[in-house]
Amino acid sequence: MRDEFPLIHHEATGSYLVSRYEDVERAFKDPVFTTDNYDWQLEPVHGRTILQMSGREHAVRRALVAPAFRGRTLEESFLPVIERNARELVDAFRESGSVDLVDRFATRFPVNVIADMLGLDRADHDRIHRWYTAIMGFLGNLSQDPEVADAGLRTRDEFAAYLLPLIRERRAHPGDDLLSTLCAAEIDGTRMTDEDIKAFCSLLLTAGGETTDKALSGIVHNLLRHPEQLAAVRADRSLIARAFAETLRYTPPVQMIMRQVSEDVTLGGGLVPAGSTVTCLIGAAGRDERRYADPDTFDIHRTDLSATTAFSAAADHLSFALGRHFCVGALLAKAEVETGIGLLLDALPDLALADGAAPREQGVFTRGLEALPVTFRATSAA
Repeated sequence: MRDEFPLIHHEATGSYLVSRYEDVERAFKDPVFTTDNYDWQLEPVHGRTILQMSGREHAVRRALVAPAFRGRTLEESFLPVIERNARELVDAFRESGSVDLVDRFATRFPVNVIADMLGLDRADHDRIHRWYTAIMGFLGNLSQDPEVADAGLRTRDEFAAYLLPLIRERRAHPGDDLLSTLCAAEIDGTRMTDEDIKAFCSLLLTAGGETTDKALSGIVHNLLRHPEQLAAVRADRSLIARAFAETLRYTPPVQMIMRQVSEDVTLGGGLVPAGSTVTCLIGAAGRDERRYADPDTFDIHRTDLSATTAFSAAADHLSFALGRHFCVGALLAKAEVETGIGLLLDALPDLALADGAAPREQGVFTRGLEALPVTFRATSAA
């Protein structure tokens, strides 16, 4: 596709597919490519989110939520939450000598972290995980399976019934959690409504959970398949950020992101009519030999991908999008990955794939390992 068909009209999804890095990059940065597609893609399950906003409305809403995900707030308020959740999950299996890291760690860790950040009852973690799974199923339901769609819509109603009373409670009796922070945030007299906060929390749980979940298992798998790079990361933990950035390029959790054009656009050598949806193929763009040297090789030391900028809007990969809608939670994901991977390496000596294991990725819209069985020398919790 990249070589011969850089622009394809895909009848099944009713969208135009682009697969070259430069075309996807443009779709994220050029304001002609809007996020109006989220009106039908996200709003049915999340409500109206920050991703659908533009102009001053978007700038103000982003300014209201962004401070919680960077700097001192992230380090002082939420890093201890991240560390505690990682340790609890690892301590539960570190004496066993073997585990499926997807089931027992990756799928649980980021969702538990976000639930704790929001100050939600820990007894609700399993229910929240079930909701997050149902919403992700809805978002990736490209075949329009009615049962998957119905499950997502039921989850929307259940989540609203659960969270809206908590939002009203935190407005009246604020604490030191993220939900209270969102309730109190104000810029130039503008505050988030209860519905704004509910929609943002729903988006945070799914987008923040699904991507970090798949990235965590992807990083471990990529390192296990490249023992010399795993040894380098064990010896120098600052390389975890490079392994994360390279995984986002090489096996990105989000395989496609959509945009909608506000006017006729020439893209990939063809014409995209106004109002059309453009599906940006992140996985293909990350393997574009026009942008990356030897793109089908996993290499945490590559010189054409910077870990320094990988978690900012100046990133030279595409997994967090780019431009004004660059992922607001990128630094939270980085903190979770650095903490989680670091603790796994500390706690699990001689980490290796289980004998006979052949982990496989699954998924079209998002993509990750369905299981990652590993063995290690059993150790006791410190």
